[in-house]
Amino acid sequence: MTEPRSRTTRLTVAQALVRFLTVQYTERDGVRRRLIDSTWGILGHGNVAGLGQALVEYGDDMPYHQGRNEQSMVHAAVGYARQCDRLSAQAVTTSVGPGATNLVTGAALATISRLPVLLLPGDVFATRPADPVLQQLEVPYAGDVSVNDCLRPVSRYFDRITRPEALIPAALQAMRVLADPLDTGAVTLALPQDVQAEAFDWPDEFFAERVWTVRRPVADPAQLAAAVRAIRIARRPLLIAGGGVHHSGAEDALREFADLTRIPVAATQAGKGSLTWDHPADVGGIGHTGTATACELARTADLVIGVGTRYTDFTTASGTLFAAPGVRFLNINIASFDGHKMAGQPLVADARSALEALTAALAPHGHRAGPAYVTEYTDDKERWEHRVDAAFEAEDPYARPTQPQVLGALDDLVTGDDIIVNAAGSLPGDLHKLWRARSRDQYHVEYGYSCMGYEIPAAIGVRMAAPDRPVWALVGDGTYLMMPTEIVTAVQEGIAIKVVILQNHGYASIGGLSEKVGGERFATDYRHRSEDSKYTGRPLPVDLAANAASLGMRVLRAKTVDDLRTALTEARAADTPTCVYVETETADTVSGAPPAQAWWDVPVAETATRPSAVKARALYERLASTRRRHL
Repeated sequence: MTEPRSRTTRLTVAQALVRFLTVQYTERDGVRRRLIDSTWGILGHGNVAGLGQALVEYGDDMPYHQGRNEQSMVHAAVGYARQCDRLSAQAVTTSVGPGATNLVTGAALATISRLPVLLLPGDVFATRPADPVLQQLEVPYAGDVSVNDCLRPVSRYFDRITRPEALIPAALQAMRVLADPLDTGAVTLALPQDVQAEAFDWPDEFFAERVWTVRRPVADPAQLAAAVRAIRIARRPLLIAGGGVHHSGAEDALREFADLTRIPVAATQAGKGSLTWDHPADVGGIGHTGTATACELARTADLVIGVGTRYTDFTTASGTLFAAPGVRFLNINIASFDGHKMAGQPLVADARSALEALTAALAPHGHRAGPAYVTEYTDDKERWEHRVDAAFEAEDPYARPTQPQVLGALDDLVTGDDIIVNAAGSLPGDLHKLWRARSRDQYHVEYGYSCMGYEIPAAIGVRMAAPDRPVWALVGDGTYLMMPTEIVTAVQEGIAIKVVILQNHGYASIGGLSEKVGGERFATDYRHRSEDSKYTGRPLPVDLAANAASLGMRVLRAKTVDDLRTALTEARAADTPTCVYVETETADTVSGAPPAQAWWDVPVAETATRPSAVKARALYERLASTRRRHL
């Protein structure tokens, strides 16, 4: 007896893909969410007749957002995914050629920071009716290569759909990776434009609702027992909270662990806010941009407990921070790859489940950090907060504010509902040292790729995920000039983000770094060329406030600290996209943020004739000599 044939539905590849995406869900801890919530796109000849038509066909089930720049659309999707704790994501579709290659930077950011986004770039004809076609890259040694292959190294999964039936396994693999907390990142399905429009008889089972369980791996009993022993014998333990704490939703578990053990908790850029700033165990940011309190504890720690961190060079101060003889590492991470870093003792598990297990194992013994150690870091933290107050304070309300004073004015205004988005320039350093995070998701600084231009589109994505909360994009003038285009999208969609533009007439962060490494701030100021052909003339007469207004945004100009406070208050209350524009004073003349509390390795010229470079090299060699490999 033959089995009955499966029922089929005849659709184009693009229609089938969109319909498939509308019935994919994630589930964690009993909560179900759409895996692909909506699609960003810019339509062109590589996707307008395929995905464009399919999005019209299924518009009621797959919301569409019109973007202005392909890179920024990925940033918006990443911001959305991060705000959703990686449980819901967005897709991005582009045409062939430059539309597709513009995705690469955003894809790299997503994959480095392990945030899910589905990329659907158009591709050249699979059937090759004409060769080459418009925007096709010809590769003499390989006929199957296109510009979309640039996305392979920055994608966690990549496939090119050259036949309709190939979509079925590829789409299922794409969903698996997007929903996997270990593997997630950018996922690319390259779609040749002729295949997108080709019809096929699809089995109806392909369109059945699917739920992808976001797993919480528990700790191996032997690894857990070893971790408990390591904590119990430590005299100066320090916990480093990384982004994995947030991704796992482990903040409550971390707080219970800290309440029990009184072990101090420092945070990476991605992990800041894992404990709120006023928790007794919170000692602030760790590493090159961290606090003096956290960095001093790191230098003398005998056990470093890393939770969901990748141990980047900013966290380890390029291998110079953890200096105590015999210091050991206990690494709680869902990825074995990260769990074994720093020659550490791994505890491979979901952050929340691991912390809960550790707390349960330590509680019967009443294990706590020593009273003298607790007093030491508590007093140090109090001294650091006085330094924060000094950086935030503006004695003259009618003076031009410094960058820390801008943060201070915002700090006075916000509540735990507000979300602060930043990624690049000098702001991440000031924020990591100074910002007082009031909620688990208030601090949104993307520092895995630290991509200029991320802030405004990411704020749009965050606001989409949290439509009832104030979302602030903090941008310097250099970052603003990289990618202001999605202001138009915010205006079009009525997404009431708040953009704070800090105008300091140049690349302030790189200028400061240049000065320290003997580069003498070369080509870092936004100025006219002077008579000697250097960029040392008058500041450029660029009006970024006028630019933002020309893109449809309401703009509030602030010249003084007092103006700034008024403008920020007005912007926070606004229900339309609003910009606060302020020119900042340099730290050379008034109080700025405390300097770096730990080193960062940026190599200095080994030979030079200019005194600044010679001096910088001598300092570099001295600091580099303290680098240590933990083996």
